[in-house]
Amino acid sequence: MVDGKARIISLPDVCHGKPCIRGTRVLVSSVLGSLAAGFSRDEVLASYPGIRAEDIDAALAFTVEG
Repeated sequence: MVDGKARIISLPDVCHGKPCIRGTRVLVSSVLGSLAAGFSRDEVLASYPGIRAEDIDAALAFTVEG
């Protein structure tokens, strides 16, 4: 299982403290929203060039780990 907390950050001065992919300003909620809307993993990766497949896994794990 992927450790979502290792790839996800939540800092007050980055994206208003909302969880995002480490090293980017891509919100976890944006990744999850895209998946929920029916986008494939490849489409999500194409939409957010700064993230990797592991980041999608981390976003999913982060929601489970909370």
